[in-house]
Amino acid sequence: MTPEEVGRRVVALLAPVEATASVSGGQGYARATVDVPLASWADAVRAARDDAELDLDFLDWLSAVDELADGFDVVLHLWSVRHRHGLLLRTRVPRDTPVVASVVDLFPGAAWHERETHEMFGIDFAGHGELRPLLLPPEFEGHPLRKEFVLASRVAKPWPGAKEPGESEAGGGRRPVRPPGVPAPGEWGTTPTPAGAAGAGEGPRGGTPARPARERPARPAPGGRPARPAAAERPARPTAGDAPERAVSGEPGEGSTAAPAADDAGPLGRPLPGERPTGPPRQEPEPDAAGES
Repeated sequence: MTPEEVGRRVVALLAPVEATASVSGGQGYARATVDVPLASWADAVRAARDDAELDLDFLDWLSAVDELADGFDVVLHLWSVRHRHGLLLRTRVPRDTPVVASVVDLFPGAAWHERETHEMFGIDFAGHGELRPLLLPPEFEGHPLRKEFVLASRVAKPWPGAKEPGESEAGGGRRPVRPPGVPAPGEWGTTPTPAGAAGAGEGPRGGTPARPARERPARPAPGGRPARPAAAERPARPTAGDAPERAVSGEPGEGSTAAPAADDAGPLGRPLPGERPTGPPRQEPEPDAAGES
């Protein structure tokens, strides 16, 4: 059955009770929604469950909606396991006497839902018999899901985005709210902030850097770079046969293969690398006088 057909069928089963059928949602999420009088709440649930065409045999959930001065809407969602269609049943209870009939005798699974709705909205379900606390401690006062309930966290801490004391309503904007641990814009750099915003390290038109920026040397203009020296002024590169210059200390440079100077030669006049050993001319012994005679 389509949502429209489900709604019309429920209205026909409740006749002559005045019930209003509509469709909520859209496409695959469309549901037949039927508003019934408060006195016919239990009868509507029974008719939807026992009718062979509807066969709404599964209770999905039950809750309420706070409509302020208009009271509370109690909403029940039923589902047919065999036909694969659903139904939203609604009824309105007055705010001064929020009492509605319990459907635990029709769907035992509604016990948990009715206890939660009673605890969060303060709605009594006549015939339930065991509306004890379910989620809140027994000493808790009030009903948290009522719109007039004041959250304790808002008493201790103002609402985010509230105006500062003395800030006009005409201008200034709202104070930007940053996540915990995120520094103010002035702590990152000179980032402009909205007019009227205030924070650590911020000014009227922007933030003040927390640390001074490092001074960098100015880059020269395109035409102000020094000219390269001419070819004649550049030092000549040593050729392959030239020995590199020695350091002031007299030690040869790294990787140098130049021969040591003459001063570095040993006392015996050792040959230099690549030279053949030479020595003083050989002297023949002079014959003595006895040999001559």
